[in-house]
Amino acid sequence: MSRYGYGGFSPQESKGQKLAKSKKKIAALRKKNKDVSPVLVEGRSLAKNWWGKSWNANLEKYSDLNNRLERGRAYVRNGSILDLKISKGVITALLMGSGSSVYNCRIDINELSNKSWESIKKHCLGSISSIPELLAGKFPTKLQELLSAKGEGLFPSSKEIKKSCDCPDYASLCKHLAATLYGIGARLDEKPELMFTLRGVECSELISAVIDSHKDDLISRALRANKNRHLKLQDKQLSTLFNIDFEMPVKEKTKKKKSK
Repeated sequence: MSRYGYGGFSPQESKGQKLAKSKKKIAALRKKNKDVSPVLVEGRSLAKNWWGKSWNANLEKYSDLNNRLERGRAYVRNGSILDLKISKGVITALLMGSGSSVYNCRIDINELSNKSWESIKKHCLGSISSIPELLAGKFPTKLQELLSAKGEGLFPSSKEIKKSCDCPDYASLCKHLAATLYGIGARLDEKPELMFTLRGVECSELISAVIDSHKDDLISRALRANKNRHLKLQDKQLSTLFNIDFEMPVKEKTKKKKSK
């Protein structure tokens, strides 16, 4: 019998074999480049947190994507995404294909329009009631619908997504690209701030806008907290306390000139 199995075809690899092959390839890549960032998920869920789940749910809203996304799920679970990087408007990925083939994927996503970003910031000002949550980098539940609204939130529509892969599959969404799209969701689980990076906006702008709108109240609370110690908070102290640049007029003490 041929070493390729009956009929000359290569025997189908198990999930364990595929995962082991991917890990071996990742180790080889890291010897050449330590900045390799694979996507490895545990269990059946491709995403576990709100950001990753919302990214995947957004993709599945669009029929032109959802009809072919299934092809990529097994690839993600098999550890086939050897490297995935997210930057402003661009995702690049390196995927393990059949045999020893490795393919390059690129996904370009439109930056969020100024109009949409200003609208998000405006709605956030009236929706956030928990300053501590915001300062901790968490978004209250009531903002989740706003940020994931179809065509209006942070998540892109299918028309804003351009895809390319150098594999021989001429389909508009090959299994490597489908896996990459799900890989983005897994990466957002770990680093949700990359959602803002991808859409070309600064999360700090959103936080600053909300903090600025509550500045007087925050300053009042901070002053009351320090009253017993008879301290006067300076701009620098407030900035350190809230990690925000405050512009509060403070009378500076003039240094007395030393008498000669």
